[in-house]
Amino acid sequence: MKKLLAIVFGVLVFLAGMVTVSYAAEAGGKTRILVVSSYSRDYLWSQETGKGLNAALREFKFLDNDQQVEEFSKNDSVETASVIIKKSWMDTKRKSKKEEIVATTAGVMDLVRDFKPDLVFLGDDNATNFVGAQLINTATPVVFWGVDLDPFKYGYIDSFERPGKNITGVYQSGYYKEGLEALKKLYPQIKTFAILSDESETGRGKGRVLAKEAAQGKLPLELVDEVYTKSFSEWKTRALELQGKVDAFFVITHATLKEDDGSSVDIMKAGAWYQANIKKPEAVPEKHMVEAGLLLTADDSAYKQGYEAGRMADIILHGKKAPGEIAVMAPSRGAIAVNRLRAQSLGIDLTGKDFIEEFVDGSKALEKFPQP
Repeated sequence: MKKLLAIVFGVLVFLAGMVTVSYAAEAGGKTRILVVSSYSRDYLWSQETGKGLNAALREFKFLDNDQQVEEFSKNDSVETASVIIKKSWMDTKRKSKKEEIVATTAGVMDLVRDFKPDLVFLGDDNATNFVGAQLINTATPVVFWGVDLDPFKYGYIDSFERPGKNITGVYQSGYYKEGLEALKKLYPQIKTFAILSDESETGRGKGRVLAKEAAQGKLPLELVDEVYTKSFSEWKTRALELQGKVDAFFVITHATLKEDDGSSVDIMKAGAWYQANIKKPEAVPEKHMVEAGLLLTADDSAYKQGYEAGRMADIILHGKKAPGEIAVMAPSRGAIAVNRLRAQSLGIDLTGKDFIEEFVDGSKALEKFPQP
């Protein structure tokens, strides 16, 4: 299998080298933009990055009116007098096996060759990793968003200030310390926490940062244990065990969990189970998880990720500046957000908690999967 994957990726790299596009549309032609998302339309993070990108496309005159924004959001494509924009979903939270990602990447590259985009957006790590590998050092400008923590890890950029080559973008710096500090303000008595995550690049990457900060004494709570697993059964078992040993959790992600038969677990199903069975408070990395029903975040804003990527596209396509000359950046922190329904279920009194900047009501997970 490894040999097969190597051959397939080699073919993809060869084909990528055949892609020849320019930094601006041909004279008299329309600007062509391709958006590639690592995930799926129903994933809350992707919905929010999409809102940010759409706001930038509207503000920077790629789209002319709100009707065009709505058309693009609904149909994953829009054509105006001056631009054609298409969107492709890789769905790698569910299609996470190597052979599935290889096939999906090949499909995206077929689209690149047929569509001949003047710029490609790569949303989040898997698109940046797998599709980015085929586009690096081509003539196609590339802007990524949502890369977790370390934009150097794929070897595509030379420095933050001058990334070089044909790629730049927006990464997530992570506001984990701030999230745990806010949790400590809600629960002054808590002292320990555990990391709870699926086994994924996102989970492991963010977990490494949390563990490193804990080892350096930078966090307000002591890290006791870490859970990374693909198994929904194991994830539930470990969570139940740990809630008797720790005061709180940092829930990184549960988007790639699998049932015992290998089928994907709906992210909302896992979230609903957690909310019904775990009675300890938790911090999470992003607001979409608070909207799904978890307690608190110092938000690493999905909206800002998409918006800043769109701003960079304006600089490249309208400002005629090469991607390699545009600094890679991480947006500022979003809101300290708290879910009132989860707080109520945990018996937390939010009166006078002035550090909270935004409240979320309801639980998308429990709405979809009501618990007994």
